[in-house]
Amino acid sequence: MVDTDGTVVYSEGHESRDQGPAHQRGVSEMQMRAPGLVEIDRELGLPEGVVLAPVGRRIGAWFLSIVLCIVTLFIGYVIWGLVCWSQGTTPALKVLKMKAWYPDRGECAHFWRMALREIIGGIAENILGWITELVSFIMFVSGREHQALHDKVAGTVVVYDPGGLINN
Repeated sequence: MVDTDGTVVYSEGHESRDQGPAHQRGVSEMQMRAPGLVEIDRELGLPEGVVLAPVGRRIGAWFLSIVLCIVTLFIGYVIWGLVCWSQGTTPALKVLKMKAWYPDRGECAHFWRMALREIIGGIAENILGWITELVSFIMFVSGREHQALHDKVAGTVVVYDPGGLINN
C-alpha cells in the first residue's frame, strides 16, 4: 500500500521510501558492483574509482580499433598507437577511457610492456589464425580477470578509468 506522501507501507507495518536510482542516493558505481568483482579489483591493486574493464566495453574497443584504422589510413593509427603506448593504452582504449594495468607492479603498463602486449601478444594470437583468435576470445570472456592471450603474454589486465585517476 502507498501513502499519499510516497511512503510504501508493507503489511507488517514496515515503511520504505522509494529513493530513486542508486546514483541519486549517493551510492558509487564501485559499491554497486558485484562483490566478486570488487574483490578482483582489490587483488589487482586498483585505485578507488578504477575497475576491471567490462567485457562489452573491451569488445567495443576491438570494433572501434577497426574503424580508427580505416579513418586514419592505418599509418595514423600506428603513429597514434606508439604515442599511446607510453601512457599504457592504445588509441581505441584511450577513446573509451581504458588502460592496460600491470598488477605485478601496481601501475599502468609502460611503453615496452605495451610493445610486448601489442606486438608479441598479437603474433601469439594470430600464430594459428582463427584457432588461436577463438581460444584467446574464450579465455577473455570466461576468465576471471578478462585477459585475452595478448594480456596473458604481457601480464596485463585492462581497466576502466573514467576519472583519469591512473597517471604515468
